[in-house]
Amino acid sequence: MELKEKERIDDLEFKNLKIIQNEDGFCFGIDSVLLSDFAKEVKENSVGLDLGTGTGIISILLSAKTKISKIIGVEIQKEVADMAKRSVVLNNLQDKIEILNLNIKNIVNKNSKKTNENSIIEHKLVRESFDFIVTNPPYKKLETGKINEKEYKYISRHEVTANLEDFIQVSKYLLKDRGSFYMVHRPDRLVDIIELMRKYKIEPKKIRFVYSTVEKEPTLVLVKGVKNARPFLKIENPLIIYNSDGEYTDEIYEIYNKKK
Repeated sequence: MELKEKERIDDLEFKNLKIIQNEDGFCFGIDSVLLSDFAKEVKENSVGLDLGTGTGIISILLSAKTKISKIIGVEIQKEVADMAKRSVVLNNLQDKIEILNLNIKNIVNKNSKKTNENSIIEHKLVRESFDFIVTNPPYKKLETGKINEKEYKYISRHEVTANLEDFIQVSKYLLKDRGSFYMVHRPDRLVDIIELMRKYKIEPKKIRFVYSTVEKEPTLVLVKGVKNARPFLKIENPLIIYNSDGEYTDEIYEIYNKKK
């Protein structure tokens, strides 16, 4: 496959999967890998949605870790969506993964003027039609963080084109009754996450904090919710990334499908 300038193909070291990335863009991190593992409990033959798919890493991993029927990845940045589409082809996953280039905010608030994006939303992103949704949204509020980053990275990291509420509102709109919602985010946004999930009738059901080491504060939080479910929240055991010797813990090796 022909690559564009500054693109490379990375080996995911899982079932021979590969992904196209651009060094000027926002390359996937461990948060996406952990989310794909957190959500691998999704039911067989289910249909899912990956909001803010980026390079398609979560969709690609979930297609290999589960027996889902299909997953649609939605990405606003045209160049990034194009990379994701080519990664899907590279892995021969066209029958399981579809990438759409559009703004998630237009899924609920469709423009009155007819556009190609409206047509895609109308025919492929039908209300209450998805069994599960996964999302690794931008973590930082618009007024925080560095502003001298390259545009691709800035949009991926900051709530420029859509904020946390947009992602949760769209999820409520597209999930079936009792559909599952999976998100990875920063612990300092957890109160906002829970407040917004309940606002949009997605009941928090499971939370797992991720720590770099046992001595440090959590760096990530994995959250599962279920649309229109009854209240009952489980706090899972913490997920530790590194042992005291700097090596991955056994669980991280297992998630990455690696041996020590």
